[in-house]
Amino acid sequence: MPSTRQVISTDAAPAAIGTYSQAVRVGDTVYLSGQIPLVPETMALVEGDMEAQIQRVFDNLQAVAEAAGGSLADIAKLNIFLTDLSHFALVNDVMARYFQQPYPARAAVGVASLPKGVAVEMDAVMVLA
Repeated sequence: MPSTRQVISTDAAPAAIGTYSQAVRVGDTVYLSGQIPLVPETMALVEGDMEAQIQRVFDNLQAVAEAAGGSLADIAKLNIFLTDLSHFALVNDVMARYFQQPYPARAAVGVASLPKGVAVEMDAVMVLA
């Protein structure tokens, strides 16, 4: 029997800035689209340093996860994209405030550029019980 796709959307995270959904649920799996450090209410880049940007991305992911009926604790796979891998340790520090063991599987990738010129983007796969 084919799985049905359910689009997940919330005003608590930035609106999609392209032809994609904030998340899509298929069965018990939720695919969260990439989040960048935009403030949902203004769609402007969060003010502050790199730590503020990383926090905003985790806040955005959390909002989408909650809209799908889950939480960050349900994330099985997290992908992190950085334009400067020297921020890797800072990502780890901030991530420790949002996640507890068992941590999700994760990849951190250095990229040349990201949408709107931001320095960090993250997407995730979440599994709901």
